[in-house]
Order: sequence, then C-alpha cells, then structure tokens
Amino acid sequence: MKSNKYFFLLLIGGIFLASCVPQKKIMYLQALSDDDSINTFVNERKLDYKVQPGDNLYIKINSLEERSTAYFNQGGEVTGGSNLYLTTYLVSDSGYFNFPSLGFLYVKDMTAEEIQDDIEQRLEEYLKDPVVIVRLASFRITLLGEFNSPGKYDVYQNNINIFEAVSMGGDLTDFAKRNRIAIIRQTGNGSKIIRVDLNDKRILASDYYYLLPNDIVYAEPVRAKQFVSTNFPYGLVFSVLSTILLLYVFFTN
Repeated sequence: MKSNKYFFLLLIGGIFLASCVPQKKIMYLQALSDDDSINTFVNERKLDYKVQPGDNLYIKINSLEERSTAYFNQGGEVTGGSNLYLTTYLVSDSGYFNFPSLGFLYVKDMTAEEIQDDIEQRLEEYLKDPVVIVRLASFRITLLGEFNSPGKYDVYQNNINIFEAVSMGGDLTDFAKRNRIAIIRQTGNGSKIIRVDLNDKRILASDYYYLLPNDIVYAEPVRAKQFVSTNFPYGLVFSVLSTILLLYVFFTN
C-alpha cells in the first residue's frame, strides 16, 4: 500500500514539475554573476535610418508665402490609422515618391535629413526661404511566436526598443526562450537573423537594443512546451488523482 501511495505522490509531483518553467528562464535583465554590480549601460540611439521602399514619409513645408506653401502641404496632418496612407508619401518599390511640382524624387537609402535638404534646395525656385520637415511617419514591426498578442504593429514614433516591442505584444509567454529571441532584419544583401538574450542585462548596451522598421521579432518556444500546455487542466488532474488516492487508502484500510 505504501508503494502505491508513493507512486501516486510521485505522479502528482511529476505533473506539477512538468508544468513549471524555472524562474531564471523567464526573468529579464539578469546579472551575469552575484558580484556583477554594473547597472549603467551606454547605448546611443542612432537616428541615421535610411529610407526604404514601403516607408511612409511625412513632409511639412513652411515659408513666408502662405498661399504657395499651402499648395505644397496637400498631404495635411498625420492622424494615424488608415488615414496615414492619405496624409503621407509612400515610397514606391523603385525608391521614388511623387511630390507636387517637383515630380518623382528618388529617396531610397537617404536619411530624413538628406531628403529634407534636397527638397529645400528644389523649393527655392518656388518659395522664399523654405523650411522643410521630413519625418518617417511610422514603421511596422511584426511579433511572432511566444507572445501573448502576436501580430503586426505600427509604431508612430522615430524609434522603439526591444522591450517596448515586447510590451506591445502583451509580454512573452512563460514558454518563450528569452535567451534566444530572433530579430529578422532586412539588409541591402537580403535578410539576416540576429539572436539576442533578454535574460542578460547587457542587452541594454547591444547594437540591437533598438529595432528598425520592418523588423520581425520571433520568440521560439522552450522544448518543454512539446509536452505541456498552458491550457492543460492541471487543477482538475490534481483533484482527480487526490480523490483516487484518498479512495484507495480508504478501501484498502
């Protein structure tokens, strides 16, 4: 009887342990060792992003000539959502966008500041002392895998870091491999995969702490997920096994 009792206890304990993920694997920004006291990390955000096909540009023209300036500001104000495509300039697959009076401008691999200077020089023919503001209206990131809310997200700011992206996805699930998060990034030579470790606090100083437009962030599952599921009714299983054990003890006595 004792051996059977131990068997049930071991079975219950085994199911309980199988449903758990060690805390060390789900904690962000951990120290490398007990004597690691470094808490300040230098990471300057580089804002020299080069415009790529598919980007949306917000362009605002200012000058002393109000009527003429209004003509060049046909796009209006950015309000977000679907209206983004009506109030901004979409860079075509060939790297051009069509601007009033100036025609098609090639902007692929140019920074916002370079586009700004180029348009200002061209507008001097039409306006007095033109001042041009060029901004990347938004960029999209895609979150895949072990996120609570995976999907495509539009970011309406000029930068976003990896933890902000994780937050947008409703945080990672307990089954995500936080030490092997993959960032899939488009480059001039194709796509590349970068692995980052969110458990390690040195991510704050990484060159990949900040994401770029069109980055895909993939959180792969731990191997244990093949055997357990967050939707598995562990409470019900424990109750049934406990009841069976009690009945077994009762009738054997």
